[in-house]
Amino acid sequence: MPGIDESLLEAMRLPGARGASVVDWISGLALGAVGDAPGGDAEETAAETAELARLATESGVLALTGGPSGDGTGASPGGPDGPSGKEPPVQDLIITNADSYHLLRFVTTTFDSTVFVHLWLDRSEGNLALARIRLAELTDRLVLG
Repeated sequence: MPGIDESLLEAMRLPGARGASVVDWISGLALGAVGDAPGGDAEETAAETAELARLATESGVLALTGGPSGDGTGASPGGPDGPSGKEPPVQDLIITNADSYHLLRFVTTTFDSTVFVHLWLDRSEGNLALARIRLAELTDRLVLG
């Protein structure tokens, strides 16, 4: 099972990958980073993407899971943390710019996970669908120590 460094190097092998990082969305700290960072500063990028991740996961509307539950909220019976109570309420976020994609994939762990992987892709060279699939596989295997 790969750790942070191995996982980031694997993410950088995706077509069009410009940079990748593992970020704690509570503190805004990068736990690891490789490649380039938008704006040139990996720590600033980590803090800004963490803010976006926090907004998405704490949003009542964006964090709803599943279809109607019969209680009028639209949430699934598992609640906002998913059926196990340990899954982040949002799986991933995709931000599309004129020349790039930003994919934030939340990491599911056996404890309350507050970590996501941020992948920055060149839009002309990257394949967003492939990146999303591979990033999901990567985060499922990621070992946080």
